Amino acid sequence: MWRGLHDPVKSIKEAAMQHPTDLRRVEVASRRAADRTPAGRAAALAGARPLRTDRTSLRLPARLPIDDWLRIGQNLTAAADSAAWWLGDWLVYGQDRFPERYRHAIDGTSLDYQTLRNYAWIARKFPSGRRRAGLSMQHHAEVAAMPPDLQDMWLDHAGKEGWSRNELRRRISTEAVSSPTDPASSQEAATSSQEATKGTAESAELRLPVSAERQRRWEAAARRADRDLPHWILDVLDTAAGHNSAPSHRH
Repeated sequence: MWRGLHDPVKSIKEAAMQHPTDLRRVEVASRRAADRTPAGRAAALAGARPLRTDRTSLRLPARLPIDDWLRIGQNLTAAADSAAWWLGDWLVYGQDRFPERYRHAIDGTSLDYQTLRNYAWIARKFPSGRRRAGLSMQHHAEVAAMPPDLQDMWLDHAGKEGWSRNELRRRISTEAVSSPTDPASSQEAATSSQEATKGTAESAELRLPVSAERQRRWEAAARRADRDLPHWILDVLDTAAGHNSAPSHRH
């Protein structure tokens, strides 16, 4: 089969015998690189069971125990969440390092700028030292518009109580609609509201009469966008006005 050519397998073996140290370095580097991929990390957690991956699929071994299957899913979820933070930091770097060119460069790729922009906004709100490894980026997104002390308070609760992103959102919404009786709580609520609508010189309250049918249509649109109605209205108005300081979060 290899007439006229060197047998590649034999050549590799001969090279390995001549340079065993170099070969070991290559093997170690390859293993480390594989371990950094989602599939590699998942395989490590699953007891190094073989996982076959390509650009668009993950093929799991037959007869995989459910505990291993769960661990693989948890690790892939963690890897995906880490990638969101990494993309956010990557875009922040581009915004700071190449302010005149980064957007044009991104437009030439398949990356979704709106999604990256959301990631970058959250990444700026939470420097690496303030990010909670036990909580997802989506948890951080729920409190990103708040002042830092309130961010920490809610994230502390979420971490200690094991709240999901949806549970954290529900708790925040419940707190927002309740009438605070403590002056300090009133001030915190007002401060949070001002931060959520940042970019205005001072906060203001607008009241508009709308029909029940219009309200239902708005609520349906807000649900499709995975937003509560007040934040959805602010997103739509800010987009129409060309105001992009606090992008909406897509989940």
